[in-house]
Amino acid sequence: MAMFLVVLRRSGPRWDPSLALEQQEGFVAHAEFVDELVDRGIIILGGPLSDEIRVAYAAEADSEDALRAQLVRDPWEGTHLVIETIDPWNVRLDGRTP
Repeated sequence: MAMFLVVLRRSGPRWDPSLALEQQEGFVAHAEFVDELVDRGIIILGGPLSDEIRVAYAAEADSEDALRAQLVRDPWEGTHLVIETIDPWNVRLDGRTP
């Protein structure tokens, strides 16, 4: 059964804070990858936090290991983004239309 998880990623060693997101090396490949995860229903919500160092995802997967197996495929994993935490999320309120 699928579960919700909250992912926090942070800027990796090759992230250049002087460049805009779209100007970072390999941006197109990263964007295509995360768009695929959205299309597959794995990432439900995602984006940078206000500090522009961390990125948060609300994700749905069978397990933390299954989600990690997807995220390590990101062309930016380990270079421009690193996984900080993945935590199970006990959703008690859900306003989405069934």
